[in-house]
Amino acid sequence: EGLQLHHVRRFVAQLHARGLDGRSLARMLSAWRGFYRYLARDHGYTNNPCAGLRAPKAKKSLPHSLSPDEAARMMDIAGDDKLAARDKAICELFYSSGLRLSELTGLALTDINFGDATVRVTGKGAKTRVVPVGSQALTAVKLWLNKRALLVKEGADALFVNRNGTRLTPRAIQYRMKEWALKLGLAANVHPHVLRHSFASHVLQSSGDLRAV
Repeated sequence: EGLQLHHVRRFVAQLHARGLDGRSLARMLSAWRGFYRYLARDHGYTNNPCAGLRAPKAKKSLPHSLSPDEAARMMDIAGDDKLAARDKAICELFYSSGLRLSELTGLALTDINFGDATVRVTGKGAKTRVVPVGSQALTAVKLWLNKRALLVKEGADALFVNRNGTRLTPRAIQYRMKEWALKLGLAANVHPHVLRHSFASHVLQSSGDLRAV
């Protein structure tokens, strides 16, 4: 009578139990479905035991996190030029406040409150929240604002701008962070979410309060 759905389901479960991950099983099922489509098209085969069968979901791996020493090295961006000051402020804000990339690129000058040591960000679903900013990040942002004034046209409100004075794009930030990581001798692939995850990991290590994180 040939293979039936329950035969294939049992076989997939056995492979999964042996350690084959969801992505590998999904590729295997896709190949099997293609084979049975060929049999149906060219040989009149009517039974497809893989129809409607899905592979187990692949486990989501946690993003890489920098060690505290690596994070400190990433904050060690030096140089007196405008872009270095900007990039240091960006990295300090990511690490100090755990911002998402889209949140940081959307910041306006008025979102930083130096008196309260906070930043107002607009996150997913256009929800606004206020998060604390560390003293080193505030210092870095103040230094950047002195340089920013030399780049922007009057009335521009974006906190972080490029050399042309327009709002900095997410792609540009990702590129600059990778470039700085290489210059600073970090082997890891450093991108904004790595600093966001490092922020959460290091807060958890220091406080032990997962709910607060």
